[in-house]
Amino acid sequence: MSETVLVIGGGGREHAITRALAPDAEVYALASNRNPGIGSLAAGTEITDETDTAAVVAYAERIDADAAVIGPESALAAGVADALNDAGVFTFGPTAEAARIETDKAYQREFMAEHEIPGTPEFETFDEAEAAAAYVEDVEGDVAVKPTGLTGGKGVRVTGDQVSHAEAAEYVRGSGHDEWVIEERLVGEEFTVQAFVNDGEMRLTPAVQDHKRAYEGDEGPNTGGMGSYSDAGATLPFMTPQEYYSAASVLEATVDALPEYTGVLYGQFMLTDEGPKVVEFNARFGDPEAMNVLPVMETPLLDIVTAAREGESLPEPAFENRATVCKYAVPAGYPTDPDAGSEIEVDESTVAAAADAHGGDALLFYASVDDREDGLFTTTSRSFAVVGVADDIPTAESIAADALAAAGEGLRVREDVGTEELVESRIDHMASIRD
Repeated sequence: MSETVLVIGGGGREHAITRALAPDAEVYALASNRNPGIGSLAAGTEITDETDTAAVVAYAERIDADAAVIGPESALAAGVADALNDAGVFTFGPTAEAARIETDKAYQREFMAEHEIPGTPEFETFDEAEAAAAYVEDVEGDVAVKPTGLTGGKGVRVTGDQVSHAEAAEYVRGSGHDEWVIEERLVGEEFTVQAFVNDGEMRLTPAVQDHKRAYEGDEGPNTGGMGSYSDAGATLPFMTPQEYYSAASVLEATVDALPEYTGVLYGQFMLTDEGPKVVEFNARFGDPEAMNVLPVMETPLLDIVTAAREGESLPEPAFENRATVCKYAVPAGYPTDPDAGSEIEVDESTVAAAADAHGGDALLFYASVDDREDGLFTTTSRSFAVVGVADDIPTAESIAADALAAAGEGLRVREDVGTEELVESRIDHMASIRD
């Protein structure tokens, strides 16, 4: 008898989750938007707010779900996992309390300090904007300025990189947020390691490098992520195996301090001259990082979910020894003034042709689009992603670049993600930092 799994969320991450579950389970979806990629795989779709706990539980009961997987952090913060578990639906996603490791940045840093988690940067917390702004103005050295709550990856300002101290203080005063974390600026190369977690047990996935800045050459404001890449194997070209396992030890220490955590724990690290330091934790798959690791995971995702539900040891996931490059197409004006509500067209045949041309695979993941009867329309967030999969990063990048021809007018892409030039610059940067 097939398992029935509810996937909550309607973005590219959730499309990747649905794709990973669909061969082995009957998947249903619940999201605030109608994602055509998810719709083509799911047995049914409910359009409602992912944070409406009563509506989520009602739909899970209606489809007689055996398990649920939560994609977006907003649903975790709203306590959707708590409500589903209380209703008897096992949920692969942490409770609202456990998800504070992401949803409350002040709690996150204080938790790390209390449990002596390796890689914790120096930090100060504030519950008044004026006090935080004054600290930013007076502090020696550069700092990262973070509102404590969820900001969709767009709330951080870094002095000495994006803004001056005076500009950062002005940002704090005018943001409308009261609670802040101000921490040392970390210099190096960012990367992500995601882990499957259940009751103190952890299973790792390959490292991924995301690209938050909006424009080529790491220019412009932060976004939810313009693209990402992974190499053939667990590490990235600019890191050593030991540095990967140092990051893994940070995740292990965190899991040890969260004995009842269930779901995905995402560690975003800065590889510094002192080794990996923690930029932040997320309590779910990354978007776009899920689109890098799930397509090359040979172990069925359902096996991990059901093992967690049954209280069994999590299987050690196996991954193809292949590289991936993910590139996003976003609405014009994203992220500061996105052109929402514009009709777009996506030529799926172009994606398939890109794979054929380079001898690899090309995948299309729809994200924050609205599939209506009269067409496909943009929202205020990212529209769709293409992922090239091949034996090496350059070939995977060529596939993704060609597949992006599927993006019609009104969409913008960051072309340099995964290119040889950009990857080589990361290697050179880390070499200079290590010297």
